[in-house]
Amino acid sequence: MTLRRLLIVAALPWLIASCDGGGDPVEQAMRETSTNNQAATVSDGEMSGPEPRSGHAGATDGDQAFAASEAEMHRMMATASGETVDQAYIAKMIAHHQGAVAMAEVALRDSRDADVRRMAQAVIDAQTREIAEMRAWRPAAAP
Repeated sequence: MTLRRLLIVAALPWLIASCDGGGDPVEQAMRETSTNNQAATVSDGEMSGPEPRSGHAGATDGDQAFAASEAEMHRMMATASGETVDQAYIAKMIAHHQGAVAMAEVALRDSRDADVRRMAQAVIDAQTREIAEMRAWRPAAAP
C-alpha cells in the first residue's frame, strides 16, 4: 500500500464533509459510507483491500454491468442540444441525470451491499426530482 493512497483514503471523509451541499441526501449517504468504509479498511496504519488495477487488460464484471447505461448516457448527452447555452445545459444535464438514474438502477438490481443500495436509491430519488425541475425550467424573458 502506498503512502499516497493511504493519505487519500484517510482524507476522504474530510473532503466529502467539506463539500456539504446543505443536506443533500446523496451527499449524506456518500459521507456516511465513506466514513464506514474508512473505519473498516484502516487498521494499524495499513490499508486492506484490493490494489488498484492499473494496466488491466479487460473489463471487469462490475464494469460490464454498467457498460450499456454508460454508453446510452454518453450518446444522449452528445445528441442533447439547445439554441442557447442555457437550453443546451439543461438538455445535457437531463441526459446526464438520466444516465445516473440508469446506473443506480443497475446497482439496485445487482448489488447486495446495503450501503450501495441506499446510495443508489438516494441517487434515483434526487436525480429524478432534479430532472423534473429541469424539465419545468423555462428561459427568463429578455429585458
